[in-house]
Amino acid sequence: MASAAEQLAANLNFGALAKADELKKRIWFTLGALLVYRLGTYIPLPGMNPDAVADLFRQTQSGMLGMFNMFSGGAVGRLAIFALAIMPYISASIIVQLLSSVIPSFESLKKEGEQGRKILNQYTRYLTLVLAVFQAYAIGVGLQGSGNLVLEPGPFFLVSTTITLVGGTMFLLWLGEQITSRGIGNGTSMIIFAGIIAEFPSQLAQTLELGRQGAISTGLLLAILVMAICVIAFCVFMERAQRRLLINYPKRQVGNRMYEGQTSFLPLKLNTAGVIPPIFASSLLLLPTTIASFSQAQGGTGFLSTVATYLAHGRPLFMVLDAALIIFFCFFYTAIVFNPVETADNLKKHGGFMPGIRPGERTAEHIDRVLTRITVLGAGYLTIVCLIPEFMITYAQIPIILLGGTSLLIVVTTTMDTVAQVHGHLLAHQYEGLVKKAKLRGARR
Repeated sequence: MASAAEQLAANLNFGALAKADELKKRIWFTLGALLVYRLGTYIPLPGMNPDAVADLFRQTQSGMLGMFNMFSGGAVGRLAIFALAIMPYISASIIVQLLSSVIPSFESLKKEGEQGRKILNQYTRYLTLVLAVFQAYAIGVGLQGSGNLVLEPGPFFLVSTTITLVGGTMFLLWLGEQITSRGIGNGTSMIIFAGIIAEFPSQLAQTLELGRQGAISTGLLLAILVMAICVIAFCVFMERAQRRLLINYPKRQVGNRMYEGQTSFLPLKLNTAGVIPPIFASSLLLLPTTIASFSQAQGGTGFLSTVATYLAHGRPLFMVLDAALIIFFCFFYTAIVFNPVETADNLKKHGGFMPGIRPGERTAEHIDRVLTRITVLGAGYLTIVCLIPEFMITYAQIPIILLGGTSLLIVVTTTMDTVAQVHGHLLAHQYEGLVKKAKLRGARR
C-alpha cells in the first residue's frame, strides 16, 4: 500500500491531465459556466440611463458599492442583471449558521448528518429568495429616487427590476450548485473568484497609468509588485497553517478479533473564521460612507457626511475600527462554527483521548484554550493583510483594492481549494490506472 502511494505521488503531474477525461470535462464545464456568468454582468437592467449610472457610480464607488462591485465583477457599476450577485446567499448562509447555534431545532438538524444539511440548505435557499426580493425592491426604489437614473419610473419599473435582480441571483445560485456538483471547486467561491479576477486588468491598468503620468514612481511600482508577491505567499502559508492535537485510540476487541491502538490528529486551522470577519467589518464600516455618498449625490449634507469623512479609506479611525471589528468577528465566528464541547463528546464516544488529559470536560477546556490561542494569531494575520491596502492608500495615494484585503484572501483560498480538488481527481485517476494494470498482470499470471 505504501509503495502504491509513493508511486502515485511520484507520477502526479499536470501531464496526467491529458489522460484524465473526467477531470477535463469538469474543467471545461466550470469555464463555460463562468463565461455565462461574465456575459450576464454586461446585460443592463431595463429602463436605465447608462450615462447617469456611470456618473453616480463614480461618486459612490469608494463606499460599500465599490466592494460589492468588486465581488460582482463590475456588475454593480453597470447595474447589470447580476448586480446582486450571490451576496444574498452569503448573508443567508451566515444567518442560518448563526441560527444553528441558537435555535435547538436547527442545531439538531445540523447533527443529523447529510439529511440535516440538505434541510438546512433548503432553508438557506428560501432565506436567499426573501433577502433577494427585499434588496432588489430597495434597489429599485433607490434608483427611482436618485435623479435621472431611470428613464420611465413607476410601478412597472419596480416590478421589472425586482424580478430581474432576484432572477439573476437565483440563477447564479443554481449555477454555483452546478459548478460544485459537475465542475471543479466550490461554485459560490468560484463565482466570486471570477468576479474579482475579471476586475484585476482594469485595476492594473489604472495603476500603470498613474505610473505613466508620473503620479507613482517606478520604484514604488516595483515595491507594490514585491509586496503583492510577499502578501500572497504569506496568505498561502497562514491558510495552510494548523495546530494538530494528538489523539490516541486504545486497543479494542470486535468479536474474536483484537485491533491495535491507533494514533491520529485533530487539526485546528489557524484561520478558522475564513474571510467572514473582513467582509463583516468592511460592510459595517462602509455603510455610513455609502449612505452619505447617496445623500451628497441628491444634494444633502449633514452628520453622515462628517462621519463618512472620518471613516474614509486610509483614515486612522477607519483602520483602528477595521482592525477591532476583524478581531471581534474572528473570535465570534470561530465560536459559532467550532464547538469544543461537541468535539470532545464525539472523541469520548469513539474512545479517543488526548495524552495526559481526561476525556470529556477537561478535553473540551483544552481544545478551547488551544483554539483561543491560535485564533489570536489568525485574527492578527487577517488584520495585517486587510490593513496593507489602507496603508498604501494613505502613504502612496493609490487605489490597490485587488492587492490586499478581502479580495486577496478570497482569491488565495479559492485557488488553493481548486488546486487541491484537481490533485484529488488526478490521484483518483492514476489510482484507477494502477488498479487496472494490477488486474491485468494478475490475469496474465
